[in-house]
Amino acid sequence: MAETEHELKFAETVSIGTELLLGQIVDSNAAELGALFAECGIGHRYRQTVGDSLPRMVDGLRLALSRSDIVITIGGLGPTADDLTRQAIAEALDDELILDDSVKKHLIDLLEKRRVPIVESQFRQAMRPSCSEIIPNPNGSAPGLIARKGGKIVVALPGPPNEFRPMIRGAVRDLLVEQGDGVIASHEFRIVGVSEASLDEQLADLMSAEDVTLAPYAKLGEIHLRATTRAADSNEAESKMQNVIQTIRSRMGNTVYSESGQTLAEAIVAQLRSLGQTLGVAESCTGGLLGGAITSVSGSSEVFAGGFLTYATEQKHLMMGVPHEILRSPDMGAVSEECALAMAEGVRSKLGVDWGVSITGVVGTEEYEENGVQKPNGLVFIGVAGPNGAKAHRNLFMGSRETVRGRATAQALILLRRHLLKIELD
Repeated sequence: MAETEHELKFAETVSIGTELLLGQIVDSNAAELGALFAECGIGHRYRQTVGDSLPRMVDGLRLALSRSDIVITIGGLGPTADDLTRQAIAEALDDELILDDSVKKHLIDLLEKRRVPIVESQFRQAMRPSCSEIIPNPNGSAPGLIARKGGKIVVALPGPPNEFRPMIRGAVRDLLVEQGDGVIASHEFRIVGVSEASLDEQLADLMSAEDVTLAPYAKLGEIHLRATTRAADSNEAESKMQNVIQTIRSRMGNTVYSESGQTLAEAIVAQLRSLGQTLGVAESCTGGLLGGAITSVSGSSEVFAGGFLTYATEQKHLMMGVPHEILRSPDMGAVSEECALAMAEGVRSKLGVDWGVSITGVVGTEEYEENGVQKPNGLVFIGVAGPNGAKAHRNLFMGSRETVRGRATAQALILLRRHLLKIELD
């Protein structure tokens, strides 16, 4: 069915917080909502950011309600005096705030469990417009809400991403699908080892198709590709989607590491568990980020033995057994293929694990001089040692110190996965 402007409903986001206006926080939440609107068949024309001022918040909400069917606010739901979103929504809708007894009881139980003193200001979070219903918050104290009045819908969501995301993928998505045009079906592929340009070339015909929309999102070292279609009923949507899913699987092969929302670290832990194998890491320039990524996965203790943080050059010798001949050589040094190999083999031997992964490199803002040789910022060597031998990989990453550290961590995970799956390596 062709869409017309009359049939299509429009949403608007209103992000609350002076810190957003000052650039102290990047509004990634609004970007995620924009993607969700497209996924659910909701139009999206406007996005506002408003400081912590009640009159300006009310004005912003009234403007949004005058031109959009659905208004979603982000932030301003906490217990402090400048958390004014509930009050602003009530005023914009000409409604009154009421105390929700079930939320108040939940807050008391939560605070007592955490052994936090109960003060009256906490109960601001239990207030809501009388025309609204509560969205439970499993990760925090401030619930969200959905208000309906005069054919308009206002949704209020908390600002912290770990509280915001479960709500938009749960109650808010359900609401948007209900308000959207037709039935929505979507499927996400998580892909590593290909560039956006290469992905676009391999899927060019699908990218230009009208029945199913493909939206690639570049993440750190990987691409998340979401396929979305809209149809009159679920059977038609499923039929459209399956053809595209099978085509993408066939063309992208083992570059797809997940279709279920797994992170790359989760996929690696699952692969190690299925193989009955174990892992240890030795890190220098990443300062523990690789070990942190692995241990963020529930159950990783079954496969992850531990790691070493060998930041100083001499510690690479003392802890990992890297020979001084490597560390002091102008042709090698601490930032070299040979050092990365020795570190990976050293951690594998020290911990008695099946796999050892090492990272050593330059993550300053300028070139680094080692043993009389200049080495560029972003030069990183990653070593992987396993049952069938060891290999070191040279990388040159661009960006700030933190960007290089993040890219090096992501690349180490990607390379470990390739070794585990015995994918041909460059």
